[in-house]
Amino acid sequence: MSTIVPVDPRGGLHCETTTLGVLLRHEGLDLSEPMLFGLGAGLSFLYWDSKHLDFPFLGGRVKPFDLTRALADRLGLGLTVHETSSPRRAWEHVTAPLAAGRPVGLQLDSYHLDYFTAKVHFGGHVVALHGYDDHRAHLVDTAQQGGAVTTRLDHLAAARAARGPMTARHRSFTLTVPPGAPAPHTRLVPAITACADAFLHPPIANLGHRGITTAARRIRTWRERTDHPERDLPQAARMMEHAGTGGALFRNLYRDFLAACTEHLDSPALRTGHARYAEAATGWTETAALIARAGETGRAEPLAEASALLTELARIEREAMTALSRLAE
Repeated sequence: MSTIVPVDPRGGLHCETTTLGVLLRHEGLDLSEPMLFGLGAGLSFLYWDSKHLDFPFLGGRVKPFDLTRALADRLGLGLTVHETSSPRRAWEHVTAPLAAGRPVGLQLDSYHLDYFTAKVHFGGHVVALHGYDDHRAHLVDTAQQGGAVTTRLDHLAAARAARGPMTARHRSFTLTVPPGAPAPHTRLVPAITACADAFLHPPIANLGHRGITTAARRIRTWRERTDHPERDLPQAARMMEHAGTGGALFRNLYRDFLAACTEHLDSPALRTGHARYAEAATGWTETAALIARAGETGRAEPLAEASALLTELARIEREAMTALSRLAE
């Protein structure tokens, strides 16, 4: 027996916005991936290191699922979320909406999905489930992972049950677009200013523009931070460019969101923000290349160059967000 909900299986660049796109298109709301990312105030920065990590992590977006909650709140969407420690109840939480003809978003650990070729634990991965049969689940993932894909049901169960950093307890969710929901273009300014305020006023020095400055200081020591710089530095660079970030640690997505906003808003502050993020996107791609080169050559100079570039990027993004924070004025 099988249950399949027909969906538009467009795979995007980033997992959470790919899933949001699938769920919202099914409800009749078709927004571009940069627009989903920006309306969800998805851009951020995190420098994360601890004795439990093999190597420092650079994050370019808000925590998993914060984007979904913010988007739903900003657009007045109906968001139903389930979490449970029971695998049986967790499966019931997805079969019920599927039986009613609605796809379901899932947060899980991508390590266990059999179509993933890169076996790295990531508990913040998000996919759209739109059907299943006796053996396999039918999912939509990013274009990089194949778009419309399937995975064995036992692998899906293991991915949903995984515990560790960024995981959730079998989290599943559905979205609805109620009558009278605000038009997305009317919510652009609140989305942009909320993102800017969070970026400019982080609670700790590892977040926002302060986090980029922290990364600039600490990146010089990365070769000494690992016994395998030839492996870990290129891997960090790949994560920045290719691990569902859309390139440039999500700055490409935010640049494109701001460009789309200029079609609805005529504002010098917006044009400044867009120009600065176009600059920043190029700089982040250059930074990733320098990190990779440091690992491949064994030389310290590329990390010193990356440190100087990160210091400049902290300034560029601070200027961009300062301009954008004034949009409401």
